[in-house]
Amino acid sequence: MNIRPLHDRVVVRRIEEEKTTASGLIIPDSATEKPSEGVIIAVGDGKKNSKGEVISLAVKIDDKVIFGQFSGTEIKVNGETLLIMSEDDIVAIVE
Repeated sequence: MNIRPLHDRVVVRRIEEEKTTASGLIIPDSATEKPSEGVIIAVGDGKKNSKGEVISLAVKIDDKVIFGQFSGTEIKVNGETLLIMSEDDIVAIVE
């Protein structure tokens, strides 16, 4: 199944953080937070302005992004957990 988000929404795959510290300690799953970094795997067409013109998104497929901790809606596609969120939920693009 393929997902194509509508309007100014994007589909993001979370990037898992390291489970060990720099000193080699292993962090258990119960102590870790959900990662707030991900890779965009699909984008919508864009948001419409008051004149009806489509404004394209600032992000594109394969961009690495940072988003808010509780942003987006989790969905399962082919057994994989993905996030659908508005472009406004994205804080930064990692270059």
